[in-house]
Amino acid sequence: MPGLQSYGCSPNPRTEREKNAFEVNLTSDSIAKLANYFEGPTVKAGLVHDSKIYPITDQSDTTVFPSVDRILSTDSLDFVNGKLSEITGGPGTSIDSVKLATPVLAPEKIYCAAVNYISHGKEQNQSPPTEPYFFTKFRNALIGAGDSILLPKISKQPDWEVELAVIIGRRGKNIPRERALDFVAGYTISNDISFRDLQGLGKQQNYLGPNWVRGKGLDTAMPLGPWLVTKDELPDPYSSEISLAVNGIQRQKSKIGEMVFKIDSLIEYVSTDVTLVPGDVISTGTPLGVAAFTGVPFLKAGDVLEAKIEGIGVLKNFVKAQ
Repeated sequence: MPGLQSYGCSPNPRTEREKNAFEVNLTSDSIAKLANYFEGPTVKAGLVHDSKIYPITDQSDTTVFPSVDRILSTDSLDFVNGKLSEITGGPGTSIDSVKLATPVLAPEKIYCAAVNYISHGKEQNQSPPTEPYFFTKFRNALIGAGDSILLPKISKQPDWEVELAVIIGRRGKNIPRERALDFVAGYTISNDISFRDLQGLGKQQNYLGPNWVRGKGLDTAMPLGPWLVTKDELPDPYSSEISLAVNGIQRQKSKIGEMVFKIDSLIEYVSTDVTLVPGDVISTGTPLGVAAFTGVPFLKAGDVLEAKIEGIGVLKNFVKAQ
């Protein structure tokens, strides 16, 4: 079994403060929330409903799916959706008593769309891009709900970016825009933690432009979670509010519909001559309100981040010195 860090979560036990990381109202009319969670040292796939989590058994009805990744890779999402009432008929476990991992453990690819909200472009005096622009992150950056963002010694300007993340559910390449949503399993919340001084913002760029890998790809730089909401439970993500608070103070707030390029366009673009596979993540950009362009303080040890998307929930993380 891989180490816990490879599952996108901290191997350390949560403190009492961190145990309250799942503050979200769960309602009976939105039950298809899929999560990876720990039961002892073992990761399992679970269904979140009414503040409880229930293990999801496979077609044999005796073996629990080892992860949401396995549900997606075996094309079993429709099977799971067909037995929701059966799954929630069991005793379940309080969501506050379990440790959640990221909703996908080992994505092959993590794409992040840059400057994909009109307001975020305006706050940095940039015109909207004429076509989607992506950078990438890697698995080392993934952490789950309740985990800690570790501040590196090499950066003095750690920043936040709340984003809607799209989880791919089917293998596809050269996907046309009109079929793009057929390849989506669902949605979750991501927080694109950015190290602005390493990225190169605020100083003259070299001829190669911003340093995206260094400025975006450090360990713990992509909280993801708390769970995956299937696309049928969020049929119109563009009407949802997206926001982020630092220590209870709202720093970002917008509607997802403010995107420059919508989800179907992003999938069409990124899948051109690139094969998307189940579990791949496409993070779709952030609205205005980041520290780099508003003059508010950058992140420091002790801060609490709450990234929220209406219809999904709250992704809560803590900031610690490394």
